[in-house]
Amino acid sequence: MNIVEVAIKVPLNRTFDYLVPDTVMEQIAPGMRVEVNFANQKKIGIVLAQKDHSEFAIEKLKPINSLLDTTPVFQTQILNLLKFASQYYCFPLGETLQLALPSLLRKGQSPDKTSVTYLDLTQIGQNTDSLRGAKQQALLTHLKESGKTPLTEMKTLGFASPTIKSLLTANIAHQFIEYDNQWQQHALEIHNPLTLNAEQAVACAAIKQAKGYQTFLIEGVTGSGKTEVYLQVLADILAAGKQALVLVPEIGLTPQTVNRFRRRFPNTPIMLWHSALNDSERLQTWRYCEQGSCAIVIGTRSAIFTPFQHLGMIIVDEEHDSSFKQQDSLRYHARDLAAFRAHQANIPLVLGTATPALETLHKALTNKYQLLSLNQRAQTSTDNHYQLIDMRGQKDQAGIANSCLPVIEQHLAKQKQVMIFLNRRGFSPTLICHECSWVSNCNRCSTSATYHKNSRALICHHCGEHASPPMQCPDCGSTQIFPAGKGTEQVEEFLAQTFPDIPLNRIDRDTTRKKGSLESALNDINTPGARLLIGTQMLAKGHHFPDVSLVVILDVDSGLYSYDFRATEHLAQLITQVSGRAGRSGEPGTVLLQTHFPEHPLLQDLINNGYQDFARYALTERELTTFPPYSQIALIRAQAHNSQHVLAFLHDLVPSELPEGIELLGPLPAPLEKIAGQYRYQLHIQAKNRTSLHSYLQQLTAYLNKSKLAAKVRWHIDVDPIDLN
Repeated sequence: MNIVEVAIKVPLNRTFDYLVPDTVMEQIAPGMRVEVNFANQKKIGIVLAQKDHSEFAIEKLKPINSLLDTTPVFQTQILNLLKFASQYYCFPLGETLQLALPSLLRKGQSPDKTSVTYLDLTQIGQNTDSLRGAKQQALLTHLKESGKTPLTEMKTLGFASPTIKSLLTANIAHQFIEYDNQWQQHALEIHNPLTLNAEQAVACAAIKQAKGYQTFLIEGVTGSGKTEVYLQVLADILAAGKQALVLVPEIGLTPQTVNRFRRRFPNTPIMLWHSALNDSERLQTWRYCEQGSCAIVIGTRSAIFTPFQHLGMIIVDEEHDSSFKQQDSLRYHARDLAAFRAHQANIPLVLGTATPALETLHKALTNKYQLLSLNQRAQTSTDNHYQLIDMRGQKDQAGIANSCLPVIEQHLAKQKQVMIFLNRRGFSPTLICHECSWVSNCNRCSTSATYHKNSRALICHHCGEHASPPMQCPDCGSTQIFPAGKGTEQVEEFLAQTFPDIPLNRIDRDTTRKKGSLESALNDINTPGARLLIGTQMLAKGHHFPDVSLVVILDVDSGLYSYDFRATEHLAQLITQVSGRAGRSGEPGTVLLQTHFPEHPLLQDLINNGYQDFARYALTERELTTFPPYSQIALIRAQAHNSQHVLAFLHDLVPSELPEGIELLGPLPAPLEKIAGQYRYQLHIQAKNRTSLHSYLQQLTAYLNKSKLAAKVRWHIDVDPIDLN
């Protein structure tokens, strides 16, 4: 009998058998899409295998409706990667496969997207030096520096349609469609490679000598030139006619990364993959990679599933960043899947960061990965100067210590830029009544609503609920309602009043919602001259700000004491990354850290010995406490409007006797117990090794699929969680 095994997007840990006509059976192959009937609905499924028998009676099997592809949309390697991800992260295979497909392919449309529309300068544009409008001038400068650029990329770079149209109308630029599938036949152009220092040269040589699969961890201090190492090792990959995948943690890093790559490899097709692309653009990138028409893809975490014809290297920049971990549906970590994919393809994997995750560092120190250290900053031979600002007994304004203001003024007077970092957006975390102590709690969450002064709203940052700030206290009727705590809006307001003549940019989620707004702000920052920068951790992620000479970090203490065993690691990474934005122009920068605990061992170790020393000491602590990487953990999270249903469900999962090597903690309330009206509890599972953990999870998943209590709650399993919240 002609039978195929099909994976369908349903929340079940199983696949389904379908009948196939003889005429179609010869054409069908694993990885192809088929349309099938399932539960009175038409669904798109993925063929996994051909079979000659089924565990079900033949008369009960349905035939497929149609075969949608002539060639598989999933290559064998990608199919194996997704099967591994489904099994490892305890997520249904059918849903895993669908998540990895571009949206249009999920809907059954044709994958044939083979052309890209480019924008480039005409001869008139090449001879034009300046334009009247600032936006037109910025676009002219970009095209002169980067050359032809895909039209779909322009919005990511912050160039709106009217700006592009004005250059087209003036015949300064022209757009054209390119179908070139043979970029490997052109001589590789490499523009302006930098001279490597000794450490960079050693790192490049080690990576270039790799034969087959090998993982390298480049542990380089901020500003040590990791990107230059990436570019120089990629030159050999491209020269061999192979492709490369470069993963970055945030969409905000994509434009500056792609600009640098385009300037180095001007005649090499480079494409993007991130959430701001529309469905057609994603499918276009997917198809170009699959056909071998694209040399480099620069993308965020989901780019790990992109198909390549001749993949030669994977690079994961800022590998420590939590953005590489998906926090819903398939809870995968792109860095870990990159290691699996590189091993599968027998190619090198390069991980780069100034602050490696302790799990990654442990693998390097135990020789599973090769450690390459870059301790010398590329632009300056002197490290930044750190100073702890003791906040005890000191007055502050908008959270900025009075003793910091003269230092800020000095740096601005030298026409330098000053960055003020506060990882809390809004004007203040809450409103409080000075008469009865009422606070502006969210009605649906067990937390307060944040006061946003600019929009005159109380907004919950967890469920998104909006409300108007009350004129009087709802409890006592008092009008003595004031903001409590500090946010980036408040810092911006204070600094704008204190330094009215200094340009100011605030970068957080509120100011970068519009497409192109972040890129526009980054362009402003690259303008020479005194400037104040205010922002959240969006500013900490790999940006190159050559004119920043002073960084002031507010509210350092928020990460010193926490329930999460990773809190100190995340704080040390954040401080190091933010501090690294200073001192990138040839002179050492200054970093001021405001704290009520200047004697704290973490802060002392970090500013005196650096992250490398802290991380190795932190690994010793992890070993003593048997936390990861010296054990393996998973969380079962459950939520419902009725807390008793959640507790009953999780208590049912606790057996009377545990298998050897498994420990359970809970059920416990989540640190934020209630969000959007739903009560949240979790069960911690800790195992001595990965084999024991997955053996237990496999048994648990089988039980969960039969549990009647599971139907009353929403639940999921998070393997290798990075956030215990």
